[in-house]
This record gives sequence, structure tokens and C-alpha cells, in this order.
Amino acid sequence: MQVKIPYMRVGAVEVPVPAYQSAGAVGLDLCAAIEAPITLSPGERRLVPTGYAVAIPRGYEGQVRPRSGLALKHGVTVLNAPGTIDPDYRGELKVLLINHGEAPFSVARGERIAQLVICPVGIADLVAVDTLDATARGGGGYGSTGV
Repeated sequence: MQVKIPYMRVGAVEVPVPAYQSAGAVGLDLCAAIEAPITLSPGERRLVPTGYAVAIPRGYEGQVRPRSGLALKHGVTVLNAPGTIDPDYRGELKVLLINHGEAPFSVARGERIAQLVICPVGIADLVAVDTLDATARGGGGYGSTGV
């Protein structure tokens, strides 16, 4: 299923347009639109601009997800993964990176820092009731299924 996503460059720093890196990829790589390199110390988080804004259609969301290579090699990930881009948001896409690694991590201009995945979503119509249907799990929470 393909969906058209209008986009525009914002800000003064030019970086590559978000793009799929292989024929089977589902995430568009987002790059760091920064003037000069930034360094994330261990435990530090930073909101990194991407240089682009998008218009996601109603019925879809954008999910900002980590890049597996950064997580594996450096312990760098997206803090609120997946971050949600709502269909009515028109500002610059920014990525909240955190360094969970043991060493400082430097981010360079144009470096691929996250992925944007476009997903269909349902819109809930909440209905107040006096009781909910019973299930085998019931109100069991964290760890209640044996994990």
C-alpha cells in the first residue's frame, strides 16, 4: 500500500531527503540537520532537527523509530520510541536521541539518526459502560502472563 506524503525542506541546513535505503525497507531514514557536529555524552539526550516537515494524511501516523545499527554499535536510540507524528502536525520533524552507551557519541550533519515509518491507525470512539466483558487475563498487569 502506498500513500503520498507531501514534504518540504525547512531551516537553513540542507540534508538528504528522507529515503528508503533498500527495496524492502519500511522506514525512511531521517538525517541530522545540524550546522556543526554535536556530541552526546553517556546518558545525555538531545532533540535533533531533520530539516523536513511532512503532511501525513488523516488515518495515518508517522512513527519515529531508532536505527538498529546506532543502537547496537553505540547504544544510541530514540528516547520516546516510537515517537508519534500526528497527521495535523506541520512543524519540523525532530528526533529525541539518547546515548545509553558508555562513550560519547558524535552526530554529524547529514548522518542518518532515525527512521520514519508511516502506519495506518484507527480512531477510537470511546463508549462509557458500567462493566467490561470478562477475559481469562482479567486485570493482570505487568508480568502476569508469565514473562
